[in-house]
Amino acid sequence: MSAAVYVLSTVTGYVLTSALLLKCPSLLHRRKRETFRSGHISHRGGAGENLENTMAAFRHAVQLGTDMLELDCHLTKDEQVVVLHDSNLKRSTGVSANISDVVYADLPPYLCKLGVTFKRECFVEGGNDKHIPLLREVFEAFPNVPINIDIKVNDDTLIKKVSELVVKYDREHLTVWGNSSNQIVQKCYKENPQIPVLFSLPRVLLLVGLFYTGLLPFVPLKEQFLEIPMPSITTKLRDPRRMTRGERFITWLADTLLMRKALFDHLTARGIQVYVWVLNDEEDFKRAFDLGATGVMTDYPTKLKEFMEKNGLLKSK
Repeated sequence: MSAAVYVLSTVTGYVLTSALLLKCPSLLHRRKRETFRSGHISHRGGAGENLENTMAAFRHAVQLGTDMLELDCHLTKDEQVVVLHDSNLKRSTGVSANISDVVYADLPPYLCKLGVTFKRECFVEGGNDKHIPLLREVFEAFPNVPINIDIKVNDDTLIKKVSELVVKYDREHLTVWGNSSNQIVQKCYKENPQIPVLFSLPRVLLLVGLFYTGLLPFVPLKEQFLEIPMPSITTKLRDPRRMTRGERFITWLADTLLMRKALFDHLTARGIQVYVWVLNDEEDFKRAFDLGATGVMTDYPTKLKEFMEKNGLLKSK
């Protein structure tokens, strides 16, 4: 056999094996056990319908029947784990101070009106609940609701305390945690490997690279949740007329590379859930589910519920 024929047969065998394993990953990998599956995910509790990350927002989303609450955690000066997105209080409370420099008892209340981060020129006005809650309060109020925790800063004490709370409230089977930072995710996994972790940004890039080289079916993955943006929504968050040609190209390229049904289907077959964020329009809900995403994260839980009801996507209780 000539060298050329040998190389060709080897490459052909690799391609066919990769294609087979992409479709049938269970031939090589044991499917991860799913203790819950979330199709309807409320971003910051539903930041377009109530003040973000408040108990009022979480209660509203849970009453609607959301499958999962997404929230963010920081540590106060007196080492209390609070549910808050920004490290500085300026945007949310009007007080320019870092959360790590303020004791919990002295935290100011939320402003009456906040912008919706993922909906251009939209604001939400809150009711009576302007209280920044403790993570403990959320766990106590919703003991059976899956919660997605974004560890906002690389702080060993924060990671340790969140893990201790998850264990105390017996929520290891109902919690996923992580961050875009690979260092934070690694620390989370080391602190408590029983709590499923998200793909960090570097791991997402690696995942995409493995997918396009055909190597993904052969590689074991410790993560159980892929949580990625839909890049095309950038044109809704910014005025397209103010985007440069380069920015539009990068958005198109990122969208083309990430939003792949074959990738989503492969991960789902391996027991890895795929969440697309943060989507606030019906056309984006539809695209995500059509691509095979297992869940959509939204600021408008009522709108997403209505869409899922209309399209027969709600889980039977």
